[in-house]
Amino acid sequence: MKALRAAPARVFRGLASLLDSLLEGRGRHRRKVALALYAGVSAFAYGLSYLLRFEFAIPPRWVDSLFRTLPLLVVIRLFFSWVFGLAVGRWRFVGTEDVLRLVASTAAGSLCFFLVVWTVDIVPTVPRSVILIEWFVTTLLTAGLWVSYRLVFERARHRRTRAEPKRVLIVGAGEAGNLLAREIRRYPTGYRLVGFVDDDQAVRGSTVRGVEVVGTTEELAGIAERTGADEIIIAVPSATPTQLRRIVTRCEPLDRPFKVLPGISEVLGGDVSVHHLRELQIEDLLGREPISLELPELEAELTGKRVLITGGAGSIGSELARQVALYEPASLLLLDIAESDVYFLERELRERHPRLELVPLIGNILDDRGLERVFDAHRPDRVYHAAAYKHVPLMERNPREAVRNNVLGTWNVARAAGRWGSESFTLISTDKAVEPTSVMGATKRVAERVCLACQELHPDTAFLAVRFGNVLGSQGSVIPLFQKQLRKGKPLTVTDPDVTRYFMTISEAVQLILQASVLPDARGHIAMLDMGEPVRILDLAKDLIRLAGLRPGTDVEIRFIGLRPGEKLHEQLESQTEETVRTEFEKVRIIRRKEGASSEAWILPELEALGAGLAELSEEALRSELFALVDGERTLAPGPGVVGTSGLTRAVD
Repeated sequence: MKALRAAPARVFRGLASLLDSLLEGRGRHRRKVALALYAGVSAFAYGLSYLLRFEFAIPPRWVDSLFRTLPLLVVIRLFFSWVFGLAVGRWRFVGTEDVLRLVASTAAGSLCFFLVVWTVDIVPTVPRSVILIEWFVTTLLTAGLWVSYRLVFERARHRRTRAEPKRVLIVGAGEAGNLLAREIRRYPTGYRLVGFVDDDQAVRGSTVRGVEVVGTTEELAGIAERTGADEIIIAVPSATPTQLRRIVTRCEPLDRPFKVLPGISEVLGGDVSVHHLRELQIEDLLGREPISLELPELEAELTGKRVLITGGAGSIGSELARQVALYEPASLLLLDIAESDVYFLERELRERHPRLELVPLIGNILDDRGLERVFDAHRPDRVYHAAAYKHVPLMERNPREAVRNNVLGTWNVARAAGRWGSESFTLISTDKAVEPTSVMGATKRVAERVCLACQELHPDTAFLAVRFGNVLGSQGSVIPLFQKQLRKGKPLTVTDPDVTRYFMTISEAVQLILQASVLPDARGHIAMLDMGEPVRILDLAKDLIRLAGLRPGTDVEIRFIGLRPGEKLHEQLESQTEETVRTEFEKVRIIRRKEGASSEAWILPELEALGAGLAELSEEALRSELFALVDGERTLAPGPGVVGTSGLTRAVD
């Protein structure tokens, strides 16, 4: 009995396999089979047209006309099938364009047949109504043949998929959802579509590809339970982060994974596939729209230039290297103290850009003589200074190293860039430099002042600082910490329920740096990005838990540990004494002092004394001197020079 029940399935698969081998073969074999089927359809349609015209009682004289003109009609049909490319079309991919070509082919064939039988005397006459009926029947039967084959093929493909398909709900019954549903129903994608969800009440109850729009996102949790959905696909490429967060929040009670279909360009091009689906990421849920900056000016500014990136193997430095490499610089110098990171980045870049002159350099920005050798040997045109200590609590415990690296190291690199005639020097700064309360923020604010002071000291080099907020995914960022805690099943630790931060992706940060570096107005100033609204860290923690298919507070605890030393509740992008000025780039602003430009050159002799006495200062005195430099107070007596790690004293240029 079991074998008997399986017989229809075997017959079905056999028929599908036969059609597949006949019509999905290569070259002439497929064309011959297709033309033979078209000839058979034409002959059948022609005979049926006579039967319909004469109500299944064809007079003898018209029977003779039928058989004498049949070969002519078949030849004409095959000729136009060849002209319009019907014989080479793949039936399993048939679409609207193929149907239009079919209509054009049969219409042209019927017109040609009509002209021949009514103008050539030796050809028997055919009733005009028969010609019209035959055109309609041939078109209908050929289209039906295509659709039948596609249905058989698709069903056979799905039957060959042994694994039980995942039941999915698609959020979004628009063009993207339609195209995605088409692929799910056509191919064995491993998905079974059980419904659409859309907030447009006008489409509720309607169907897309035969699947009903069952409700709105407000009802998503109940719909997922009712339909037994295993997964939720968000097919709304234009959805804002706020809309995505609302969808995720409404499914919080469910243990369902999410996937998202990114990219409106694929939808506009009709190229939507399950292969485009990816896991919903925390970047998708940021409370602001990601910014993509057009950078046509960089081709002229970077192509053929020698570019040095300090901290080149770090989060920002490595992404800078990847994007600069795209513009085919004459050489790309990567300076970093982390040997392994430089090695792996070098391998990656050599694989992507085999013709690029890549120079990996292991060195320390505190090594004055080493920097001199680098600049003397390579004469970089553009310098991007990303080397810095950035971890706030850690620098609170190590203020001497923070000052040495972030302040004196910056001066070393900036001074070398000016002395060796680099075209530009760009300092990577942070929003923590605004009215700083931490050692790290204070060192970055002093580094900004050093950068601006060097503009006065070396006017032929364009010095600027670029200020922005936290970077998602960077080393020491809160997101990797949360992800690590989730993997270990530990509570997520948040400093304060109200703490907020500005966020951007590494790619966005680098685009800002590069774009600001070509702004004429940024010379001798601080540039910053319009970063939108700050994001609550607590919200990020909850979003990460939801993306893992878990419930905040129920499946995963969120623990508040209090602000750490040096941390603020909220960060700022400009101080009370600063104001922003618009530039030619919409998302980039220039920061200026409200009372007007003032000289920063006073800070350089102060750094001499700080460098000379750094080893002897107590931590308390060092903090006092550091924040005095932040406030602009001249508390240190100028010394004879600046002491580098070599122990040599150098005169100020």
